[in-house]
Amino acid sequence: MRIMNRNFLMALAMMPALGFASIPVVSYEANVPVDHVYSPAGFDSNDNSEVVISGFLPNLCYKAPQHMVNVKDGKINISVKAIKNQRGLGFCADVIVPYVEYVNLGVLDKGKYDIAVNENSQWEKHSKMQVAEASSSSIDEVVYANVEEVVKSDDGSRKVILKGHNPSDCFELKEIEVKDNGVDVYSVLPKMKQIRAFCPKKMIPFSYEFEVPQNLDADRVLLHVRVMDGRSVNAFFNNQPQNE
Repeated sequence: MRIMNRNFLMALAMMPALGFASIPVVSYEANVPVDHVYSPAGFDSNDNSEVVISGFLPNLCYKAPQHMVNVKDGKINISVKAIKNQRGLGFCADVIVPYVEYVNLGVLDKGKYDIAVNENSQWEKHSKMQVAEASSSSIDEVVYANVEEVVKSDDGSRKVILKGHNPSDCFELKEIEVKDNGVDVYSVLPKMKQIRAFCPKKMIPFSYEFEVPQNLDADRVLLHVRVMDGRSVNAFFNNQPQNE
């Protein structure tokens, strides 16, 4: 009799777990919180323009953030969503997961653009971008270094090293130009110059150092580094001096 009672109690204990497992998981797309929109300066009508969006996933039921872009009549609408997986009214672990979305806007016509992210939601954010007219019809007006990594100094200084591999030794660094958008982004342009007509294929490692200017007041700024293939490498930089 005692054995039968024990088996009966074990079956009762298992019923809630079995019932929970039988509840289907519902998956759907949902807008996610947006903290900030970074709009680099220095694009022209031959460039692939970009913006960078930071935010967070509210809990562990949200996965795989992604974005959609629509450009029309001088306005750029960006929707940032994530897949939310939820089992009935089940519990979602309350852990905030930061994300960063690098949004390629493609080649834009010259002009001023208003940027709206997750418009008409509680996490709506806005920014602006200006695209200059290209000085020629050539897509590659400037050759940039093939930067792969942005290394920030760990000694509290504003020194930053750009590391990567150039595909030939016929180019060398001409200058590192730094522009800002007046708010929160430094566009870093490591411009190269060709020193020989013949360019043999030979991977050449490099380290180019520059110092981040102090023109912007934001606590955290984006270093938006243009690279050789038309893309960018991005890194966040603590813009406030460390306490001595």
